[in-house]
Amino acid sequence: MTSKLIQTVGHEAENPIGVCLREAFGLFESQLRPPFSLTILTPPEYLNLNRAILYGILCEPDLAKVHIKHLHGKIRDGYSFFTNTLTKVVTDLYPKLVATAKVQLIWVTTEMVSVSAIGMDGLLVALLRQIVCGDFTEGNLWLHSELVSLFLAKWDCILEEEPLVLTSALYTFLQLLADDGRLLSNSKLDALKQMKIKYCVRMFREQFHLCFKIGRDLVRILQDLVHIPEFQAIWKDLLLNPGEFKTNEYRDVSQLYLSRTSSRYFLLWITPKMETQLRFLLTHVNLGSQKRYQAWFARKFLSFPERETLVIDIVRFICCSHHPSNEIIQSAVIPRWAVIGWLLKLCGRNYVQANAKLALFYDWLFFDERLDNVMNIEPAILLIVNSIPKYIDMTHTLLEFLLLLMDNYDVERKDIINHGVLSAFSMLVRRGVVRSLDVVVNCDAISPFLRQRLGELFSGTKAFVSKELQPVLKVCSLNLLEASSVETQNTTTENMH
Repeated sequence: MTSKLIQTVGHEAENPIGVCLREAFGLFESQLRPPFSLTILTPPEYLNLNRAILYGILCEPDLAKVHIKHLHGKIRDGYSFFTNTLTKVVTDLYPKLVATAKVQLIWVTTEMVSVSAIGMDGLLVALLRQIVCGDFTEGNLWLHSELVSLFLAKWDCILEEEPLVLTSALYTFLQLLADDGRLLSNSKLDALKQMKIKYCVRMFREQFHLCFKIGRDLVRILQDLVHIPEFQAIWKDLLLNPGEFKTNEYRDVSQLYLSRTSSRYFLLWITPKMETQLRFLLTHVNLGSQKRYQAWFARKFLSFPERETLVIDIVRFICCSHHPSNEIIQSAVIPRWAVIGWLLKLCGRNYVQANAKLALFYDWLFFDERLDNVMNIEPAILLIVNSIPKYIDMTHTLLEFLLLLMDNYDVERKDIINHGVLSAFSMLVRRGVVRSLDVVVNCDAISPFLRQRLGELFSGTKAFVSKELQPVLKVCSLNLLEASSVETQNTTTENMH
C-alpha cells in the first residue's frame, strides 16, 4: 500500500514512523468504519489501533470526524500514546507531509487541546519548532498563522492545563514579529501581524507572571520590537510603571535581567533538523575536518539573506543549550567557540552581527555564579583568547563590543552589568577555563587602549594568577577566522575552515 502521508523521492526510503502508521492502518482498516467493534483490545492491539486512527485522520480528511469519535470511544490512557505518536510525526515528518496531511495535523492537534490530552504541551512545542526563521513562503506563513489562531482560540484551555506552553508561543511569536519588519506590507500579512501582536500583548497584560518565567531573554527580544506602538507601551511600563502588570513578583526590569532563561526556549527557533546537524557538528566532527559540514549547513539553512538572522538564535543555542561533556571538550572535536567564530563571519549586515555578539555575551552582563552556568559564557572567552595573535581583529571586536555593552546597555543599571561581567571573568578563571586574565591585559597584540580599559576594569579583582603559572597560549593554525575585520567583511563559508 502506497503512503498517502508523505512526499517521497523515488530513491528515498520511507521514514519508519510513516511505515509503522501505514501498516497499522492496513491491519485495522476494516475496523475503522462504524459500527465499531466492542471487543476489548490487548495492549499491542490498542497501540496499533491508535496508530491506525492517526493515519486515517491524516490521510482521510472526509472521515476524520468518524475517526476521532472512534478514538474517543476507545481511549484509556488519557490520549498519551496517541499524542506522543502525533508529536513524533511532527518532529520527524512535518516538512515531508502532503499538504492535506498538514491541514489535518492542525485539526487533530486542536482536538487534542480540546480534550486536554496528556502530552499536548510537547505537541504544541513540536509544532512551534517547525516554523522556520526567515522563511516567508506561503507554507511557512500558513503554519504560523494556524498556530497563532489555535493559541488564541484555545487560550482558556491551555492556560488551565499547560500554562507554560503559552510562554513558548510568546517567545516564538515575538521572534516572528521581529522578522516581519523585513516584509513588504500587504493585507494578508498585516492581518497575521495583528494576530501575533494581539496574542503577545494579551500575554503581557493578562499573564505577566507567566511572561516573567522566560527570564532575561524576554528583554533581549523585546528590544527589537520597540518600533511597534503596542510594544513601546509595554517597554515603557517595564521600565517605569511595573504596577501596570498587576503582579507582586515584578518591581523592576533588573529582576528579569537576573533571571536566567531556560534552555528549552532556545530550542524553539531551531528546527529539529537543524538541531540534529548542529549537534552532529559539535559532537562528531574533528577540528580541521569541519569545512564541508559547515558549507553544507550554510547552504541548507542560511543560503537566503532573510535567513541571516537565524545566526543570532544559533549562537544563543550553542551557548545555552549545547553543553558538551568533558570527554568531548578534551577530544579533537571542533569546539563551540570555533563554530561561533565561523557564524559571526557569516553575518553580512551590521545589525545582525551586533545582535549575534549580544547573543554571545548576554549572560555575561547579568552573570550570577549562584544561578548561571559557566558553560554559557565559556565560548566567548575562548573565542577571544584563541583568536590571539593570528586573528587579533576578532579579539579586538569582541572586547570592544563587550566594553561598549557595559557602558551603554542600561546606563541606569550599570552597576548590575559591571558586577555581572566581573563575576563572569572571575568564574572563568576560578574554573580554569582560562588560567589568567593577563592573557588579554598584558598581550602586546591587543591595542594599548583596550589593555588600559581592561586593566581598569580588573583592578582590585582576584582574577589574575602569576605569569609563571600562565600556560602558553595555543593558537589554532587552521584558517577558522579570516584576518580582516569582522565589522566590514562579507565572507562566505567557502572561505572558512
